[in-house]
Amino acid sequence: MVKRSLQASLTGIQEAKRAFARKGWTQDNLAGEVNLKTRQPIWRFFSGRPVERHTFIEICSVLSLNWREIATNPPAEFGEREEFTQLSVVDIDTLVQKVRSQRFDKIQDQCGILQLLDINRPVAIDDIYIDVNILESIASQQYLEITKLQSIDPKEFDRFGLGEADQNQIPGTHAVKTYSKLRVLGKPGVGKTTFLQYLAIQCNQGAFAGNQVPIFITLRNFAQESKITSEFSLLKYIRQEFHTSRISDPSVIETLLSTGRVLLLLDGMDEVLNQQSNAVLSEIRRFSEKYHKNQFVATCRTAVQKLILRGFTDVEIAPFTSEQIRAFAQKWFVAFPNTNTQDGLAQSIQFIQKLELDENWEFRQLVVTPLFLHLACWLFHGQEKFPTKRTDFYKQGLDLVLGKWDEARGIERDDVYRGFLLPQKLKLLSQIAAATFEQGQYFFEQRIVEKYIGEYIQSLTNASIDAESLQIESEAALKAIEAQHGLLAERARGIFSFSYLAFQEYLTARKIVASHNLQAFEQALGGLVSHITDPHWREIFLLTATMLRSADELVLLMKQQIDTLVAQDPYLQEFLTWGSQKSRTIPTQTKDATVRAFYLALSRTPHIASHFALASSLEQGMFLDVALDDLLLECAIDGNQDFAHIHTCGEALSNILGIVLDVGLHKSLQKLSEQLPNSRQSQERFGLWGQTNYSAWAEQLKITVINYRNINHEWQFSPEQQQMLQRYYDANQLLLDCLHSNSEVTAAIRQEIEATLLLPIKELEDREWQ
Repeated sequence: MVKRSLQASLTGIQEAKRAFARKGWTQDNLAGEVNLKTRQPIWRFFSGRPVERHTFIEICSVLSLNWREIATNPPAEFGEREEFTQLSVVDIDTLVQKVRSQRFDKIQDQCGILQLLDINRPVAIDDIYIDVNILESIASQQYLEITKLQSIDPKEFDRFGLGEADQNQIPGTHAVKTYSKLRVLGKPGVGKTTFLQYLAIQCNQGAFAGNQVPIFITLRNFAQESKITSEFSLLKYIRQEFHTSRISDPSVIETLLSTGRVLLLLDGMDEVLNQQSNAVLSEIRRFSEKYHKNQFVATCRTAVQKLILRGFTDVEIAPFTSEQIRAFAQKWFVAFPNTNTQDGLAQSIQFIQKLELDENWEFRQLVVTPLFLHLACWLFHGQEKFPTKRTDFYKQGLDLVLGKWDEARGIERDDVYRGFLLPQKLKLLSQIAAATFEQGQYFFEQRIVEKYIGEYIQSLTNASIDAESLQIESEAALKAIEAQHGLLAERARGIFSFSYLAFQEYLTARKIVASHNLQAFEQALGGLVSHITDPHWREIFLLTATMLRSADELVLLMKQQIDTLVAQDPYLQEFLTWGSQKSRTIPTQTKDATVRAFYLALSRTPHIASHFALASSLEQGMFLDVALDDLLLECAIDGNQDFAHIHTCGEALSNILGIVLDVGLHKSLQKLSEQLPNSRQSQERFGLWGQTNYSAWAEQLKITVINYRNINHEWQFSPEQQQMLQRYYDANQLLLDCLHSNSEVTAAIRQEIEATLLLPIKELEDREWQ
């Protein structure tokens, strides 16, 4: 019979004391490293008294000692850490298969089913799961100091977890095979937990990591149980997990860990409560370093800087591709609706067909994460169409999420909080969203959001609430929003944000639209329009325009604000005047504003979006001007001694002559064409002509084009003017987008705005007098 305890010999004690002294620790320090509640076993160890077998071995391991050299009469029958590595591969493989067999049902029950939002029955993970892709290069800055979070750029916040389309993507399982220690980042709802569950099931079934034993740990549960015992030990937690599968021998776990036969899946690093996060992270670091031969995969929300794990490689879950969206929809409509497989497949085809229509491009941007794609499928199944307005999608999605507020269990709430109705919840969230967004805060301190919640709770009751009770109620409400709905998420210690920027933007727009009286509404619109050059507010403008019963006042205010941007700069007004005059020389069916935008863009000023600046097809005069502009650009290149360059300019000029209708311009260009040396002449003659005549010829070409076509002026804008022009263009594009966003704008106002885009102030004033 193998004894269950060990004790140190006299020489072993002396050796252990020397190793202990080199560490410079106290007995309390050593107890902490070994994950002991008290230092009594440490005292017993150094006193030569019997110590529990696994504790004795663990103490020796921490002190970098061979436990057999320290123990009195060490037994030979049982294999602890030093002996585990001596087991044959066949023996270990047999052990892995035995343990997986014993734990098979446990893993299947723990990870094999999903319960998706608003679906009243679980579904097998294989019936709905779609393989995720991984971005190895993370576009947004993941590691930020807490003090910098509040000033983070929204591009880094990344509205729905989208990565750059051209980033290299690899399958999720390939990333796990590539990196022994992997941290998978992503926004809420991108499928981090489901990915870990899938890995566990695949490993459990032998389809992935067939030589390892899967262990799935929800870190929040681990932290809660550890808090009760005041001992944060992953090893003991795993032992408890194995005990439920009737594996009670600790040597089994030690064998697996020491030989690197464990796939440890740690879910939700960011979900651990603040007061426990340091202890949990320290234990993960210690455990992963001690048992470094194993495979570790952890998940964490993006932009949580404090949760850094040494030795772990960070990757990010990529947005769904169109193929993944199609595969998910097919599985969804087969798995969830009460229909047969054939009908489900037919409905999934209908879903994809309508999703790909031009008018549903906004939904295509949203459904690149499992959460929003699930909501889209759910709404489509109920209505057999997509909401006409994207704001309806947000509203129905929020109603769906918030509808579970009062169904949640296990969270203490007071009478005021329990009495919240759906409109009140939306109003509260709208106030938080608007107040924080106005301050440019995508991240905000817990005390700030609790203050907004407290003020709202007070507004709902006539009874006086003392400060302490109000604080408790506010904190409970905040935790409920985070835990039950995922609308607010704690990103770092005491720092919150909306889980999706889209929610914050939609609720901010809702606050503007829901202003309680005319004066407040006008003030809200005026405040919104003051942000017209701020790209952070672009989505707020679009959402507000769509939500208003009449967007006339908003778009008129936007137009007035845009025109004032460049009104006081004479040179910019001259530039706009040229664009207007030039556009009137083009006989075209295209809208005047589109032609003006075309020529402003042709002047190579700051970029104008192609769908704003260019007509769907160029008129003859516009096509000629593009060709002439390209020719002048080519001729401006210093290639006067280059045979091929001069020949290319000549060929381009000959082609242009074929589309010139103006007699005077044709005659002038023909004359210039005849001045070029004949292509049959030698390169030496070409070179001589280029040296003596090319520069004057190119300058005469430029003068001719300017005189006849009034293009290619050398506008000299200062950096400040360039910046202002860019803002002016972007604001006009935003105004157009608002007009085309299913907003309710009367036909007369829509026509007037479109007709006066990009006009100088003088012409706008003249139109008012007419």
